[in-house]
Amino acid sequence: MQIMNRLLKIAAAILIASPALAEEQPTNFSYEDVFNLEYASDPQFSNDGKSIYYVRNSMNKMADNKRANLWRISADGKDHRPLTSGDYSDYSPRLSPDGKTIAFISSRSGSPQIHLLWLDNGQNLQISHLPKSPSNIQWSRDGKQIAFTMFVPESKPLPVELPGAPEGAEWAKPPQFIDRSIYRADGMGYLKQGHTQVFVIPREGGTPRQLTSGEFDHGSSLAWSKNNDAIYFSANRHPDHEIELMNSEIYRVNLKDGNIEQITERFGPDHHPQISPDGKKLAYLGFEDQRLGYQQHSLRIIDLDSGKSRKVQTAKDRSISSFDWLGDSKRIAYSYDDQGSTKIAIKKIGGSDTVVASDAGGLSLGRPYSGTHFATSKRGAIAYTQTNPQHPAELALAHNGKVKALTSLNNDVMPLRNMARVEEINYKSSFDGRDIQGWVAYPPNFDPKKKYPLLLEIHGGPFSNYGPRFAAEVQLFAAAGYVILYTNPRGSTSYGHEFANLIHHNYPSQDYDDLMAGVDAVIDQGYIDEGQLFVTGGSGGGTLTAWIIGKTDRFRAAVVAKPVINWESFVLTADYSRFFTKYWFSGMPWEKPEEYRRRSPLTYVGNVTTPTMLLTGEEDYRTPMSETEQFYQALKLNDVEAAMVRIPGASHSIAARPSQMIAKVASILYWFDQHKSDREAEDLVSK
Repeated sequence: MQIMNRLLKIAAAILIASPALAEEQPTNFSYEDVFNLEYASDPQFSNDGKSIYYVRNSMNKMADNKRANLWRISADGKDHRPLTSGDYSDYSPRLSPDGKTIAFISSRSGSPQIHLLWLDNGQNLQISHLPKSPSNIQWSRDGKQIAFTMFVPESKPLPVELPGAPEGAEWAKPPQFIDRSIYRADGMGYLKQGHTQVFVIPREGGTPRQLTSGEFDHGSSLAWSKNNDAIYFSANRHPDHEIELMNSEIYRVNLKDGNIEQITERFGPDHHPQISPDGKKLAYLGFEDQRLGYQQHSLRIIDLDSGKSRKVQTAKDRSISSFDWLGDSKRIAYSYDDQGSTKIAIKKIGGSDTVVASDAGGLSLGRPYSGTHFATSKRGAIAYTQTNPQHPAELALAHNGKVKALTSLNNDVMPLRNMARVEEINYKSSFDGRDIQGWVAYPPNFDPKKKYPLLLEIHGGPFSNYGPRFAAEVQLFAAAGYVILYTNPRGSTSYGHEFANLIHHNYPSQDYDDLMAGVDAVIDQGYIDEGQLFVTGGSGGGTLTAWIIGKTDRFRAAVVAKPVINWESFVLTADYSRFFTKYWFSGMPWEKPEEYRRRSPLTYVGNVTTPTMLLTGEEDYRTPMSETEQFYQALKLNDVEAAMVRIPGASHSIAARPSQMIAKVASILYWFDQHKSDREAEDLVSK
């Protein structure tokens, strides 16, 4: 017994002397880890620039959704602490002009309402009791009022008279009468009668005052005038607003008499108005509409005294995503995508611009899409969401040519996981030799001397981009032993106007060649088993997946997620039919049936021999379930091995709930694992 005790003491001493031996051994990223992910969003500087307030997002496993709370951190990365807590959604923090109070929206009262948080004592007070959810909250410059937008229901009686039900009778619900062009929207379902309007409410609470009305939607960001006597907003208030969906303008509503004045006038979208800190200039985004599939948003500034407008020269041949004035009113910070990365630059009005960050993003947890939040301080510092392939959005600070990471929200998980290593790959298209950029994610403990199955993952949009950003789905595929290739074929954004519009009225097309050339480029590296090729993608990527298997039988299996299969039926059932018919095609389906059919994967379904799974949310109104069902039935009629996965309650954003993202990935991996070659199956059994 004494010997055993002595041995135990020696073992304990060894562990103390060698901490690495006591540490938990890293494991692969797993489904359970999806519920452990956290990310930062919506940063706001304190008035002195020494503190940053932001939203810390995490997962509520029991409710299967995201929770969000407000946090504070010093600009030096210290004093990191919560301002709110609990299983609620606290979001859209906006600091009052005096810097003493944060207005935010919270669900903690049972429905989204406007709350105030006093920073000196932590008191939290609900100041609104609204019937619908508020959005776009914005303090007046004197801090006495808060503007916001909110949906206002309207009740229209049926145009027919029906007899009343006898007392106690259980009749069916009355019919719905729909006469709007856009009558349902993805993520919202069938739209209620009514419109979004602009309101103001005193900071002490009370009755909100409605400033806009009519049959127009006013759901834009808001900007207060210098003297707090008017609010600027974006809306499409033209008589043909249901026909020309993109033609919005900047307007000014007077608080005293409710008069609305149109500020901009051009055909195309003008949006996101922001008043300069000195109140003399109005900046906004937009473009002259040319009816192209992809059009770049540029930054413009109006001098409010003279009314003169001019375009600001920003990153050449790149679309501006968002912007923010710096405190001196002489500079503007803006974000844009460039070759698969999201950058932030500071532009001196009338002068040069300087890139201050090239790794912004991380707000899309499922796949490596772009998107970032950032804020500016009066000293010219930039707080932004920073990402890389191994981490979702963290908070970082860019100032004086240096970038400093402020948060490590996932350090309780990521150091204990074998995360996929991601490397950039560049190659030539087999169609016309154009340069194509992509990324390869390697399985944990990758050995280039071995052979691995290859999974081609295709982005949607199609006018969007992938990049070196975190993606839980890519990490899960890699953890399952696949090498993943994701690329930006022609039509992708962040490479300029001409590259994106190569697929204008021509999608899908030679993007197929770009993708297949990428597959060949990875195979040429020598570590891919050419008999183990798999392909998947969602939305536009699902469309391209269906297109690919109609062109080649190289892939052992495919998963087509939320696709367009038949362009004729798609434009007649999707939520924004007027947009798709005007911008993605040269005419209506009855005018140009050959164009719609030539570009439809359904046209080539007779060529498909690849075992194919289809996967779509049952409440998807962007690429409706009927598209999936058409392809599924066609494959079955042609005796092709096929399966259909329907995600209950899911819209086009399948990954909106953690369990649905997991279900999507698990279904894809099941299908691919079932169709690996016998040699691969034998290897798995032996392991």
